[in-house]
Amino acid sequence: MFAGFLKVVDRCAVCGFDFTGLNTGDGAAIFIMQIAGGIVVFGALFIQIAYDPPFWAMLIVALPLVAGLSLGLMRPGKGLMVALQMQNRTTRHVD
Repeated sequence: MFAGFLKVVDRCAVCGFDFTGLNTGDGAAIFIMQIAGGIVVFGALFIQIAYDPPFWAMLIVALPLVAGLSLGLMRPGKGLMVALQMQNRTTRHVD
C-alpha cells in the first residue's frame, strides 16, 4: 500500500485498485498529533504532580515518547484514512 514511509502507491499490486483518486491530505497527521500529544502531556502532567521529577528528566522521557508515538502511529493512521475513503467511495474530483 505504501511506496515510502507515507507515500501511497498509485495502484494496488493485488487487486489493481486505483489510489490516485484518494486524497488523505494531513488528516492522519492531525489525529495522530492529538492522540500522541494527549497521551504524553497528560502522562507527563500526572508524573510531574505525583513525583515532581526534575525538568530535564521529563524532557528525556517525554520528547522521545512523543516522537516514537507519532512516527509509530502515522502509517496505520494514513492506512485507516485511505481505507475509510475506499469504504465510503470518496474520490477527488478534478475539474
